[in-house]
Amino acid sequence: MAYIQLKINMVADHVQALGDMLTGNGAQAVTYVDAKDTPLFEMHPGEELLWPDTQVIGLFSASDDMQAIIDRLAKSKLLQDEFVYVLDPLEDKDWEREWMDNFHAMQFGTRLWVCPSWREIPEPEAVNVMLDPGLAFGTGTHATTALCLRWLDSLDLNNKRVVDFGCGSGILGIAALKLGATDLLALDIDPQALVTTTENAERNNVVERLRVTLPQDKPEYEADIVLANILAAPLRELHEVISSYCLSGGKIILSGILIEQAQAIADLYTADFTIDAIVEDGDWASISGTKR
Repeated sequence: MAYIQLKINMVADHVQALGDMLTGNGAQAVTYVDAKDTPLFEMHPGEELLWPDTQVIGLFSASDDMQAIIDRLAKSKLLQDEFVYVLDPLEDKDWEREWMDNFHAMQFGTRLWVCPSWREIPEPEAVNVMLDPGLAFGTGTHATTALCLRWLDSLDLNNKRVVDFGCGSGILGIAALKLGATDLLALDIDPQALVTTTENAERNNVVERLRVTLPQDKPEYEADIVLANILAAPLRELHEVISSYCLSGGKIILSGILIEQAQAIADLYTADFTIDAIVEDGDWASISGTKR
């Protein structure tokens, strides 16, 4: 099916109202993107943050009468009679297939590869994590995940117990299991992430060493390795909870952090950990350390 996007720039105070108008005029989906390259990196649970200047995009069927829709929108007090808009046709294609075709196997460190489950393994003798992200975050393509994977590859994980706090697709915890860890506790606030992690663990034949749970269930568990690839705000707010999962002498890695946020996060965790040098990748950083 072919589609067309109607794009309109709007100040943040009126974005939701415009989105509702587009939905009322038959938009099959409405999305919001930054109109002026203003950073917006994180939000608290339940918050919906918008850029000061936001582009509102309504997705319509190519068969819709767009001129009639534009004429109706122009009558709104929210928009001027000659408001500025862009109509952008979308090519009719299988977008899921497009994404799958562009997701390739990737190497992290010397031993570890992450391979899409639908592609051939390039190095059969390596440590290969077969991944299908599903609806959960985490493929290895983002710098925050890559930082953690390279760190894991550098460790001796034999007989180690692991916590993956904010597991997403399960990529980090499963990589740890494939690298020799004996047991994994995976936590995430999104139940879909727990489903995806379990499916990926089954795909990698490590599900018998996996336990998944919601953080609010407060499982009792102490690990040699703690992974937390989330965002700066929850790393700050939950630092006592995250730290409590790590045994004395155990190791932790924190990621999902912008470079300018890294030192403040490192300082917070020095209460419990001896912090290593901060590692950077592009705009992002990871913090690792050893529990005292």
